[in-house]
Amino acid sequence: MRQKFGRWFIPVAGGLAFIYLLVPIAYIFVFSFNDAGRTNLEWRGFTLDNWKNPCGAPNVCESLVNSLQIGVVATIFATVLGTCVALGLVRYKFKFRNTADLLIILPLATPEVVLGASLLAQFLNLGWELGFSTIVISHIIFCMSFVVVTVRARVSSLDPRLEEAASDLYASPFATFWKVTFPLLVPGIVAAALLSFAMSFDDFIITNFNSGNFSTFPKFIYVSATRGIPAQANVIGSAMFILALVVVVTSQVIAYRRRKALAAR
Repeated sequence: MRQKFGRWFIPVAGGLAFIYLLVPIAYIFVFSFNDAGRTNLEWRGFTLDNWKNPCGAPNVCESLVNSLQIGVVATIFATVLGTCVALGLVRYKFKFRNTADLLIILPLATPEVVLGASLLAQFLNLGWELGFSTIVISHIIFCMSFVVVTVRARVSSLDPRLEEAASDLYASPFATFWKVTFPLLVPGIVAAALLSFAMSFDDFIITNFNSGNFSTFPKFIYVSATRGIPAQANVIGSAMFILALVVVVTSQVIAYRRRKALAAR
C-alpha cells in the first residue's frame, strides 16, 4: 500500500509544484498578446502589436537597457573579484581565513532591506549622488558572494594532481593556471556569472534604496503596477524567459553530446 501511494504521490506532487511555478509565467506570456488599453488586467482580444512594438509603452525599453547595462557591469566585476576570492580561500591558508569566510557569507544571510538601507546610509555619508554607479556598486557587493560560493565549490572539486603534473613538466605557475586550472574552472565561472547577472537584473529592493531617480526594469514594473503593467512589459518578460530557456536547453544538449562522445571513446 505504501509503495503504491509513493508511486503516484511523488509524480502528482511534483506536477503540482511545476504547475504552481509555471502558472505566473504562462499568465505573463498569454497577456503579452492582449489588446490592452490603459491596463492589462482584463483580456480584451488577441493582437501581435505588442510583440511588433515592444517599446510602445513609455520608458519600458529605457528601463530595460538600464537593467541590462547594470547587470553586465556588475556581473563582470563580481565574477572577476569573486573568482579571485574563491581561489584564495581554497588554495591558501592565512590568518583570519574563517573571518573572511564569514564576511563573504554575510551578504547572503542579510535581509535585502537591511543591506539596501545600510548601503544607502553609506552613500549618503560619502555624499555620492544616487544613480547608475551606486546601483552597480550595490549589486557587485551581493553578487560577489554568490560568485564566491559557486566558484569555490568548483575549485574544491579539482584534482590537485593535474596541476602537480603540469609543474613536473616544467610549466610555469602562470602556464599551469591558464592551461590547466582555468579551463577546469570555466563551467563554474560561467554558472556563477549567469547567476550573478540574473540576481542583478531581477533585484528590486536594494536597487530601490540606492537608485534615486534612476529607473530599472524591476522598478518600472513596480511603479507601473499601481496603474496597470503595460503589455509591452509582458512581452519583454516573456522574451527574457524564452532566451533563458534556450540557453539552458542548449547547454544541456552540448553537455549531453560531450558525455556521449567521451563514452564512445
